[in-house]
Amino acid sequence: MELTLVDIIIRVAMAVGLGALLGVERTLAGKTAGVRTYSMVSLGSALFVIISQIFLSNVSNISLANPLLMASAVVTGIGFIGAGLVIFQDHKVVGLTTAAGLWVSAGIGMASGFGMTELAVVALISALIIFTVLWFVEKLLRKINYNNLEGENVEN
Repeated sequence: MELTLVDIIIRVAMAVGLGALLGVERTLAGKTAGVRTYSMVSLGSALFVIISQIFLSNVSNISLANPLLMASAVVTGIGFIGAGLVIFQDHKVVGLTTAAGLWVSAGIGMASGFGMTELAVVALISALIIFTVLWFVEKLLRKINYNNLEGENVEN
């Protein structure tokens, strides 16, 4: 299937827009990686997927081209970016959620690049729920856990 300019514009715009929405939440949460970072990761992922699809449509021997190889390379590359974000500071790991978020942003970009718009939107909504709703759940669980540990220390 050959991609038209309209297909490319829609896929790129979707990748940038959905990545930006994830970045807005991260910016509001006060994280270093924000709107531009998430947009660029999502755009880059979509770009590599679209390149592989265009290349595939221009190759006469389809067995020589596999767009999934490009997708797997994106996943690996984002892993390196994520690894650079994770640091050990004051006896705790910092940046893990941001790294995971960028990894998901890459997946959203890849889904957009492949034209899987419904999947990209569902993934975005899921990621936003994880970043927002589950943050409150995690905070509550930490409070409950702390209270339980506090009670055990008093008795012992």
